[in-house]
Amino acid sequence: MENGVHIIGVSSCGEEVCAAAGRISTQKGTALEIFARSHDGEKNANLIGKVTASGHTSTVEHVFFNLAFNNVSVVVEQFMIEFRLASFTVKSRRYVDFADSGYYVPAFKDAALKDAYTAHMDSLFALYAKLCDAGVPKEDARFVLPYCFYSNFFCSLGGRELINVLRSMLFGRGSAYPEIRALGESLLAQAKEKAPGVFGDFEEKNKTYTDLPDLPVFTREASDAPDCAVELLSFDPDAEKNVARTALIERFGLPTAQIDDLLKDKATLQTVLDAVVKTNRPRALESANFTVRFNNVSLSTVTHFVRHRIQSISIPQLTTCVRENYIIPASVREDEALLSAYTDAFTKTAALYHTLQTAGVQETDLVYVLLSGNVLDLVTTLNARELRLLLKLRTCTRAQWEIRQFATDLLFQLREACPLLFASYGPSCVCDGKCPEGRMSCGRMAEMRERFGAGEN
Repeated sequence: MENGVHIIGVSSCGEEVCAAAGRISTQKGTALEIFARSHDGEKNANLIGKVTASGHTSTVEHVFFNLAFNNVSVVVEQFMIEFRLASFTVKSRRYVDFADSGYYVPAFKDAALKDAYTAHMDSLFALYAKLCDAGVPKEDARFVLPYCFYSNFFCSLGGRELINVLRSMLFGRGSAYPEIRALGESLLAQAKEKAPGVFGDFEEKNKTYTDLPDLPVFTREASDAPDCAVELLSFDPDAEKNVARTALIERFGLPTAQIDDLLKDKATLQTVLDAVVKTNRPRALESANFTVRFNNVSLSTVTHFVRHRIQSISIPQLTTCVRENYIIPASVREDEALLSAYTDAFTKTAALYHTLQTAGVQETDLVYVLLSGNVLDLVTTLNARELRLLLKLRTCTRAQWEIRQFATDLLFQLREACPLLFASYGPSCVCDGKCPEGRMSCGRMAEMRERFGAGEN
């Protein structure tokens, strides 16, 4: 199968259920009776067009698409996984050898520039193989992989989110990247064939779409360099009480004044919070939100953060990355020769970037001349429920070491901010009293419980 994006599956009832959904709120009959009257393709397409034109796009969530991205650049992967209402499964760079993955080549106008680009990329893949052969873990060797290397992944999403993806690919932030725009054109053509009622007049409806704010230009100053990896930017000082209030209102319907009086007792507050955390449906935890800045996150680890879907995460455009800033793993620092080769790769890649930039190559093509170890800062807002999941997974010894460091730092800051709420947060062996990793367990449960025991840092 050729490189690109392919719709490999569509829900069997397709536009029929979308049209039935458009009819159910205004027509008599049961759900099944209305669905039975929704098998005329032309009528369905007309109805879907009218409903979505009025802004009721929730009806097209009922048609579901399965996509296969075949040999697309990791730039495309990062663009795609930011769509939080889609599901993704990506080939892991921690475990799979990418030495022969291949890579994307932009459409250079000058053959000499293309030759310089491909020669340098070949050297980077050779260095990746050299690092792996020298015993450097794949999760560390991957930092020298250029951002043009080929990724393969599956994506599944509803029609409404597919509309959002295509808007961004063809008219929004993705449209500036030739590879993403071409994929968007291919995907739209396939979507029109599979669901003409949803996508038939897509271009006309969305030609004025934009998703990038028109902000004045600010330049980062050297003095603004962060002095810490994790910054807890904001949270509600009453976060713990809000969780407890929500739980008591939901469970007992108590008046707010009575609840606040009860929660003046710290022991009662702790009892309620502990009960919420232990339940299988800790909805009350969603009442507490925290905004966090993570500084100097490698591009590889950005993908680990984004896989947590219930968050509002903002990632800078790749065109803003500073090539001279990058991560150096401990496994490379330990060997002087490997360290020299590793740092030389970043120096030469930055030099190639400046050469291509001077030659007039567009910044949206120069993102492929980034290395996976280059870093950027990201900001995200999560509620306490999603934080529990993130911290269970990412403070575990099985987590990739970089995100584990960020997660551990964050956990201890959260414990300082809200000690009663986050006292029991930590890896699964601390939260749940058992390790879910089976044969892959680190076998250090006692050590982990001692380190992450309630309130300890």
